[in-house]
Amino acid sequence: MKQIIAYIQPFMADKVTDALRNAGVHGVTVVPCTGFGRQVQAPGTGIRYEEPGDTLGFVAKTKLEIVCAAADKDRIVATIREHAHTGRHGDGKIFVFTVDEAEDIRTGANGRDVI
Repeated sequence: MKQIIAYIQPFMADKVTDALRNAGVHGVTVVPCTGFGRQVQAPGTGIRYEEPGDTLGFVAKTKLEIVCAAADKDRIVATIREHAHTGRHGDGKIFVFTVDEAEDIRTGANGRDVI
């Protein structure tokens, strides 16, 4: 099994999740988040934290998390890449990890049966 984590532009989230549904993906966790990367943060567009004027320079992103069969990984990554792409800085990143174990809390099922 594989875990795919993608950080994408928030305005692309609906397009990407619709494409994943159409591609047969049965479960996606979608999390609004903020952070920073290599892109330059334009003045005045960061998040204010506690004191007025104290800007951290974070950028809004949407985090997608998917656990899938290893055989489906390339297709899912390609779907995310295709539908999240704008060609501009900040389109996002995709990371893939191996999942050693999985267990359904309600049923006790484990392994690939969980996904």
